[in-house]
Amino acid sequence: MSTLVFVEHHDGEPLKGSLGVLSKAVSLGAPVSAVVLGAGARAAAEHVGAYGAQTVYVADTPELAAPLPQPRVDVLADLVRSKGVENVVLSSSVLGTDLAAGLAARLDAGLNWGLVDLSLDGGRLVGKQSALGDSVYVDVAWTTTTRLALVRSGAFEPVRTGGSATIEEIPATIQDWSVAATLVSTETASSEGPSIEDAVVIVAGGRGLGGPEHFGVVEELAKALGGAVAATRAVVDAGWYPYSTQVGQTGKNVSPKLYVACGISGAIQHKVGMQNSGTIVAINKDKNAPIFDYCDLGIVGDLHAVVPKLTELVKQRKSS
Repeated sequence: MSTLVFVEHHDGEPLKGSLGVLSKAVSLGAPVSAVVLGAGARAAAEHVGAYGAQTVYVADTPELAAPLPQPRVDVLADLVRSKGVENVVLSSSVLGTDLAAGLAARLDAGLNWGLVDLSLDGGRLVGKQSALGDSVYVDVAWTTTTRLALVRSGAFEPVRTGGSATIEEIPATIQDWSVAATLVSTETASSEGPSIEDAVVIVAGGRGLGGPEHFGVVEELAKALGGAVAATRAVVDAGWYPYSTQVGQTGKNVSPKLYVACGISGAIQHKVGMQNSGTIVAINKDKNAPIFDYCDLGIVGDLHAVVPKLTELVKQRKSS
């Protein structure tokens, strides 16, 4: 069984989500290769071998400079055909999702998405996917020879194996229609501290905060802990906080060492996005909130009283 993992990178640094998917693929026991495309691909490839890839294919041409999907579909489709790749695994970023859809159409291959786990059954790849509003998990498979697996962002943690990979340059034959779209500009949202995907500590706020003006208490605690701020879908839909911070079924999967949930009821749609956290602390005045059924430490009380006091204690401990 041959498996290829698409490793996305920014400025030559592989993204955590892609490395997590690579680590999971390697853990299944079969040989795994990776592919890195675009400006800085070789620099990123130098890091990928440490996560278990035996071969890293790279291509860096002017057509691949911008993070656009279609030129990458051309290169990946040719690579899959020439190497006889059976499984292609991608992390569910904006680019990864576009690539998976484009490859499925180009290769006439089956695509399963929103996967939270991967395994082997008789030498064939099996994915695990949530169903019925994330209340159950089901096994999914493929009927095509080439199998495309799109994994939920944050589903797996990267694991260094300490090895090294053979780096192989591959040709980049780009179709005329694939360069019809051009990238005009890019903008990066300004933020302080780590992103929720990379943060070791996350402090999340829900509707229990009462309004966007109260998010300051969450931000202060996150700052004191050196962590990132996250939000629930209800908060994001209400316009209280940016979508990039949303955790849950329609947001991002996170797995920090510490997750502090402030005013979050803990519905199943939110749980699936943060249940892999190391330690979950819940602060909610409703003692019957579902989050108390699966948190490690629960505090029943008014978050507007509890969180500022907790922030004060953290600051005191850090200064002593």
